[in-house]
Amino acid sequence: MAKAIPRVGSRKNGRISSRKSARRIPKGVIHVQASFHNTIVTVTDVRGRVVSWSSAGTCGFRGTRRGTPFAAQTAAANAIRTVVDQGMQRAEVMIKGPGLGRDAALRAIRRSGIVLTFVRDVTPMPHNGCRPPQKRRV
Repeated sequence: MAKAIPRVGSRKNGRISSRKSARRIPKGVIHVQASFHNTIVTVTDVRGRVVSWSSAGTCGFRGTRRGTPFAAQTAAANAIRTVVDQGMQRAEVMIKGPGLGRDAALRAIRRSGIVLTFVRDVTPMPHNGCRPPQKRRV
């Protein structure tokens, strides 16, 4: 029979409290990714660690309704509700993508009571992009 290995560490007795709820964040960054078919809202602290996130898909919208402004508004409200409870007061907003949910998500963020320090559009733009494929010879 194998010898029992003694367990050493902080986890040997009692349960572990989750760090997410214990962390208080006064300032954060809200990332909004608005594609044509979905909108994802991610809330991070200033170091970039994700605190809360939501998307139109996780809010119960399916199919073509995920790309609507109302779905984006619901996703933004869900993501922000948890961080407001954790004490977030100020936030920067980074908006990426061409979708319909851009303005609706920003409107929902404004209504939540968080003071926005700035709003930045971080949509990637190609500076004339990749080289096109070679034309086929006939």
